[in-house]
Amino acid sequence: MDQALIDLGDYIDAANPGAVLGAEVGYGELVVTTTARAVVKLLTFLRDDQNCQFKQLMDVTAVDRPDREARFEIVYNMLSLKHNQRVRIKLAADASTPVPSVTAVFSSANWFEREVWDLFGVSFSDHPDLRRIMTDYGFEGHPLRKDFPLTGYVEVRYDPDQKRVVYEPVKLPQEFRDFDFMSPWEGMLHLPGDEKAEADAEPDAKSAAGEEGDG
Repeated sequence: MDQALIDLGDYIDAANPGAVLGAEVGYGELVVTTTARAVVKLLTFLRDDQNCQFKQLMDVTAVDRPDREARFEIVYNMLSLKHNQRVRIKLAADASTPVPSVTAVFSSANWFEREVWDLFGVSFSDHPDLRRIMTDYGFEGHPLRKDFPLTGYVEVRYDPDQKRVVYEPVKLPQEFRDFDFMSPWEGMLHLPGDEKAEADAEPDAKSAAGEEGDG
């Protein structure tokens, strides 16, 4: 199976000069790396070529790697029922440069690309309706980015006085992002679990006292 995928990767590379940056087999699946400029042409080839026949775009997602200059990897998972094969296409992207939409090649990409925009903040040029799909329209930020705070930026609640849903900045009685374990229990002299450490230390103290007595 791996050899068949290696041969397929070589075939895709040869048929698309300059569009394939790399092709490798991992976990029984072919992974092809491309560029944003070439992705529409490459996915069209994978759909239409008789030796490929990847007619179904199963998913479009992203991975956030903040340590990289182009911090996002956009991932396209494709399936060929004709040849019973899968291929994963990857490309690097950043938050400020739009990636060409592939909705003209696969209509299913519409909602997938909206999800990537909503959760990661990567935009897609020529998308027919690029707007949030998972979060509310008034949501601030993109929650699957690694630097997004766990508490979020705003909270939503129903205000009985105004009789409507209101958005407010997050208000916490204690700061969870820089948590001080002792602050909620002023005057506490021992942290939970200290009693075990003290119990383990008692035999050592008695042994030391015995040694001093023998001397």
